[in-house]
Amino acid sequence: MPSTAYVYVPAPSRRNLEIGLAEGLWGWRTPTLDRADARAAVQSLAEGDFLVLAHKGPDCRVKPGEWSHVGIKRVVVTRVTSPYFTDDSEVWPDDVYPERIGLDILTEETDVQGPTLGDAAMEALRLSANKQGAALVTDGIDGVVRFAATTPSSPSPGDTGHVELNGPDSEVAQVLVRREQAKLRRKMLNGAIVAACALCGRTLPTRYIRAAHIKRRAHATPLERRLMANIMPACLLGCDELFEHGHIVVDDNGVIQARPRPTDTADLLSAAEGLQGRVVNDFGPDRAGFYAWHRENSPS
Repeated sequence: MPSTAYVYVPAPSRRNLEIGLAEGLWGWRTPTLDRADARAAVQSLAEGDFLVLAHKGPDCRVKPGEWSHVGIKRVVVTRVTSPYFTDDSEVWPDDVYPERIGLDILTEETDVQGPTLGDAAMEALRLSANKQGAALVTDGIDGVVRFAATTPSSPSPGDTGHVELNGPDSEVAQVLVRREQAKLRRKMLNGAIVAACALCGRTLPTRYIRAAHIKRRAHATPLERRLMANIMPACLLGCDELFEHGHIVVDDNGVIQARPRPTDTADLLSAAEGLQGRVVNDFGPDRAGFYAWHRENSPS
C-alpha cells in the first residue's frame, strides 16, 4: 500500500519551495534527519508514494489536534519519482540540503482548511513544523483522497487532457492532475465561451477545446508544465489527436507540416494534409522551443 509523507514548509522558505517545485526536488539538511527516525521515514518512501508540502500555517506550538481546523496558505500534492538519494549539487541558495527525493507535482491549492486533508494529515503537518520540516509518513493515502474529493464538478471533455500516470493509486493521482489541467485551461480561456483552435483556426464552443501541452507533460519539467507558453488550445474535432500522435508538427516558422506514415489510412492522411502550410496561432519565440521538442520527439 502506498504511503503519504507530510512536510511543512515555513513562511521564510518560500523561495526554497518555489525552487524545489521547479526542479522537481525536495531536500533536507542532514541534522534535520539525524533526529529520531526522521531519516528512516524519508528512506521508506518509494516511487509512487505521495508527498504533501504545506506552506504557511499558524503557530505550531500548540496541543495535538489543535491544527484540525486551521488554514494552510498553500498545499502542494506531489508524487515521489526518485526515492531517497544524496547529492551535494547546488539547487537552493541558502544551503545544500543533500538528502533528497525527486517529485512530480500533481496539483496545488491555496487557502486550504484542515478538514480538506483530515485530522491525521493536519497533525502530521503540525509535527513536521515542530521538527524543522522533517517528513511525517503515514500508511495509506487517506489525506490525499480527501484532498482529491474537493475537486470541483467533473471536468468537461476539454478539461481532461492526456494523462500518463501509472503505478499504485494512479486513479486518485489522475484526478489531481486533471484538476491542475482544468486550472490551466481556465487560465488559457480567461472566461471565454468560444475559442479558436491554434492548429486549424476554427472557432468553437470551449467544450470542444482542450488545453494541450505542446511538450508532453510526461517529459516536461514541473516548471514547463505550468508555463502558458507550453499550452495551446487544440480542438477535439481531430487536431488534438493529430498533434498528440505526431501526424502533424510545427516547424521553426510556426508552419504546420504533415508527417505521413506508411500505415496511415487515406482519411487520416487527408486530415493531416488538410492542415499543411497553416501558421499556428500565437506562434512566437517563447513557444518555438516547445514545438521543436514535439517535432524532434514525434514519430516520422
